[in-house]
Amino acid sequence: MTYPKNTWYVGCLPHEIDTKPLGRRICGEPMVFFRGDEGRVAALEDWCPHRGAPLSLGSVENGKLVCGYHGLAMGCSGKTAHMPGQRVGGFPAVKRYPAVERHGFVWVWPGDSARADDALIPDLAWASDPQWAYGGGLYHIACDYRLMVDNLMDLTHETYVHSTSIGQKEIDETPCTTRAEGDAVTTSRFMQGIEAPPFWKMALRANGLPDDQPVDRWQICRFSPPSHVMIEVGVALAGRGGYEAPDEAKVSSIVVDFITPEHETSIWYFWGMARRFRPDDAALTAQIREGQGRIFAEDLEMLERQQQNLLNWPQRPLLKLNIDTGGVQARRIIDRLIAEERAGAEPAASVAA
Repeated sequence: MTYPKNTWYVGCLPHEIDTKPLGRRICGEPMVFFRGDEGRVAALEDWCPHRGAPLSLGSVENGKLVCGYHGLAMGCSGKTAHMPGQRVGGFPAVKRYPAVERHGFVWVWPGDSARADDALIPDLAWASDPQWAYGGGLYHIACDYRLMVDNLMDLTHETYVHSTSIGQKEIDETPCTTRAEGDAVTTSRFMQGIEAPPFWKMALRANGLPDDQPVDRWQICRFSPPSHVMIEVGVALAGRGGYEAPDEAKVSSIVVDFITPEHETSIWYFWGMARRFRPDDAALTAQIREGQGRIFAEDLEMLERQQQNLLNWPQRPLLKLNIDTGGVQARRIIDRLIAEERAGAEPAASVAA
């Protein structure tokens, strides 16, 4: 096992289960997500106890998950409810996975359900604050989830992978600092008096600020287990305080990254951006989401090709530089949590916004 299971992962987006069940593998576990009684989310094994058909090929009727093969109906608890013309009350229940809808995501706990505590779901303050707007999406990527964590904790790749949008040479030229505190890792980079790259010039114009003046730029990457990365990013007109500049002199956002393992070498990547300027502008939200989607698509190709290389040459070591410190520290936390689960200590992996 290369991922912790006694923790909360984002399993799906709420709209994905509004009209029909959704089959998805999370941490190697085949699951079916659906809305049961009163629209509450539920997650079960994707297995019908009658003939082993995937329950995700069925439908939801009157709050019950109905198998699309012979009509056996399951409740949110995993217990068989009824089946046309048959007595199925004695059928064994299928596994239920704790699932919670919160902050615009459906969270699932793939490990020991007795240890699930929804107080450990991260508190995303921006998700319920009207001063913030959020737009995002979902990618399926054929790579180890830890490669995406590495990617997000070392943003020097932006200069090369994202050269036409958010990349610039000053990222390479400005050293970053990394600190680890408990289960959290933070990598920070602050650039002073530089030209804004294309994405941030667009954001400055959208917030009524000039795009032809020098800016101070920041990138603060925060990892929390099992595989969440929140990145504070922004630019402020140079000399106005940088990260601490007043709202009228800057544009700032949080890049939201929830990385959910599917298999050992594939992930569900829930990405988005929460911004604190012009939150009521739906057209701007759509524009940023489209642009961000293109940026992350560039990461997708690189990560999938990197994963294939690692599979082709499994014995070749990866070299580490100072820019890799954030990813290395994050992996140490992940490794410790996995080791504790294997040893039987199994502390719940706490998460922080």
